[in-house]
Amino acid sequence: MSEVHFGRCGYTIAPSSRPGPAVSALDESGEPEIAYVREETIGRIILNRPKALNALTTSMVKQLDAALDVWEENPGSALVLESSSPKAFCAGGDIRQIRQNTVDGVPEQSTEFFSSEYRLNLRLAELSTPVVSLVNGICMGGGMGLSVHGAFRVVGDNALLAMPETSIGFFPDVGGSYFLARLPGSLGTYLGLTGYRMDAADAIYTGLATHWVHDVGDVVDALNAVPRWSVDEVLRALSLESARPQGKLAAHRTEIDWCFGAPTISEMRSRLKAENSAWSRDALQSLDGMSPLSLEVTLAAITAGKQLTLARCLDMELQIATHLTRTPDFVEGVRAGLVDKDRTPQWTDLQDNDFDYTAAGLWNRTV
Repeated sequence: MSEVHFGRCGYTIAPSSRPGPAVSALDESGEPEIAYVREETIGRIILNRPKALNALTTSMVKQLDAALDVWEENPGSALVLESSSPKAFCAGGDIRQIRQNTVDGVPEQSTEFFSSEYRLNLRLAELSTPVVSLVNGICMGGGMGLSVHGAFRVVGDNALLAMPETSIGFFPDVGGSYFLARLPGSLGTYLGLTGYRMDAADAIYTGLATHWVHDVGDVVDALNAVPRWSVDEVLRALSLESARPQGKLAAHRTEIDWCFGAPTISEMRSRLKAENSAWSRDALQSLDGMSPLSLEVTLAAITAGKQLTLARCLDMELQIATHLTRTPDFVEGVRAGLVDKDRTPQWTDLQDNDFDYTAAGLWNRTV
């Protein structure tokens, strides 16, 4: 951690002597999962389950809620969400446990997790004080839900963001039907269907990140150094090092908008085949590896989300998650991707799938 000193021409960085964070709770092994620290007007919530890449559990969600309770009793100028690990902000929910709940016949435990997680997503979005998410390393699934709903999403040089759920028989939840639906052109549909992994440049290009700094560890020191500055002023000062590249998404924006702007998965495939470029062949290969059911559900959810509030999107997603996690594709997808890790899922043919779209809250989808 460093101290950041601002002047008229920018900033300088010096070593910090600040003591480490105080831990608010411990997991079963005695390791801290969540820390809440108050530093003058800045609040810090620190994810600290590094061995699991900060994968969220029901316990962690409850601890995060408790930290927000403490913050809202005496709110300051900004609340920072960060990770203790340089490898990951948050790799998502503990999806292996969700699968195990299905296998063990206790899906209600998964419903409890999703309900608490989605309430947390909405609470972060509606917080009266600015939320500053510091994203470096892996940020996927549930990590996106923690980071994207706040006003300031700061990425570091090693940030890696994605919504890869279609590869495990699930769908982009945690508000994905809301924030993906509001990205420019067909970017959200592309990201949601293919699970494309964004670097910092891509995240800035899509708008999922608002600022790009070299080291996210400098942000808290910078906010404390100039308390009279707005959060945006501080972050812009930190990110004025040099011009940033646009990334791969910008280079293929025309093809993305055309191919993934099609109204059906089938038509998307046809347009990708007609495009016949290295990029389109890669995109088609990505779709071929995903659960056919997840692709259909994801497209339906993003399409529906275009006309819903975040709260209504999360309500819809809870219904979808409750139903989708009980399907053979979800059990098989998580097995292949996260349990046995053979990466060879055997998906159910779409015509053989009896998934009830209406019961799952997808009123806009019929088969």
